[in-house]
Amino acid sequence: MLEVDGIDVYYDDFHVLHSVSLTVGHGEAVGLIGANGHGKSTLLKAVCGLVPVRSGTIRFDGEVVNRLGTPARVRRGIVYVAEERHLFPDMSVLENLLLGAYLPRARKEKVSNLELVFDLYPKLRDRRNQMARTLSGGEAQMLALGRGLMSAARLLAVDEPSFGLAPNLVHDMLGTVRRVNEMGITILLVEQHLAQLGQVISRVYRLEEGEIVGETAMDGARGRKASAASPV
Repeated sequence: MLEVDGIDVYYDDFHVLHSVSLTVGHGEAVGLIGANGHGKSTLLKAVCGLVPVRSGTIRFDGEVVNRLGTPARVRRGIVYVAEERHLFPDMSVLENLLLGAYLPRARKEKVSNLELVFDLYPKLRDRRNQMARTLSGGEAQMLALGRGLMSAARLLAVDEPSFGLAPNLVHDMLGTVRRVNEMGITILLVEQHLAQLGQVISRVYRLEEGEIVGETAMDGARGRKASAASPV
């Protein structure tokens, strides 16, 4: 589904990503780990069209998307869930969710996707009329992921969903990411620590100083899925 082939990304004159390549198959959940400041979020933003690529190629379903802006990539199903969540604090949970369905393709699926989100996150159903600013950290992350699903996402690029959460909530949050993947939505997931990913992903890439330095298949049930993943 996603092919990143030798991309270089700069912030002004600072070279952030150095000839980075990775692949994500249809229906796969792939992790990207590494220390802060080594380019993980930049890579996700490059995939989603939020930062420009100086060289190299990004393909989605075989189409080169380098020159497409973020709205055009969202129309194709590439959706970014930011670490900072970017919720509208003085709008209700329901209003935040409905904003995710602003493109024509997503509007057609608005009712069914809203029910999907509420089934996945019952707390959001219970709090649908609350202002987003009243949510706990875990609930706010649920809302950010739910809004991504409202966009009729085919590939969710999720940036550190455990950011700011209490340790006892991290397992639950990553469990909901796994459930999203089990519904057939492809996941590219950034985290700092491999141990936090548990059984969520099939493969993991390690990024250091802007370069991919390793790729590992995960053990257990999710790891076995890696060998059966559909081709890109």
